[in-house]
Amino acid sequence: MNAVSGDDLAPDYTFSGFGGSLPLGSRPALVIVDPAKAYNEPTSPLYAGAEKTVSNMLTLRAAASAAGIPVYLTQVLYDDEAGVLGGLFFTKVPALRYFVAGNPLAEFIDGFEPHPGEMVITKHYPSAFHGTSLAAALTATKVDTVLIAGFSTSGCIRATTIDSLQHGFVPVVVSDAVGDRHREPHESNLRDIAAKCGEVRSLDQALAFIRTLDA
Repeated sequence: MNAVSGDDLAPDYTFSGFGGSLPLGSRPALVIVDPAKAYNEPTSPLYAGAEKTVSNMLTLRAAASAAGIPVYLTQVLYDDEAGVLGGLFFTKVPALRYFVAGNPLAEFIDGFEPHPGEMVITKHYPSAFHGTSLAAALTATKVDTVLIAGFSTSGCIRATTIDSLQHGFVPVVVSDAVGDRHREPHESNLRDIAAKCGEVRSLDQALAFIRTLDA
């Protein structure tokens, strides 16, 4: 099997039968995955250096709220240092100790404190859907499309995208409102998500989509 370079990846996906498109619906929700201080504090070992991403997340959130789109914020939070609720995930990723209750790095980034009417989903694994009531809440409110922002592209964003698809919601990853600690996994996962499991749109495209809902 011949290796495929990054520049050749899109044509190869198309030739292989990937890269279809999903039509966006008319009843979206916004899920902001783990806007935690751990990713935004320069002294944090998990610092992502993604201040522009955070600014874009806030812009997207404001637009969604103004349009009456339901907003969900997720947080990773464990009850104790043993991380029992995180099972093998907590064992595999020692950095999750920063998300034990009481650690300031587990708190929301300043400006992301939940607004009235916004819903907070506490999760213990990468996906915002796994072991939570998110899918049931979206179904109950007849949501058909999920705009996805937050951290990190190669981990919780990808997992949330796949689960959104598997639960029957069109996942739309907002490319400049998601971030990762390194450029390569960020970009490669966006390419792979677009080819296999979701739609990828820029912030401007997502804002334009939101505006169409008021038209």
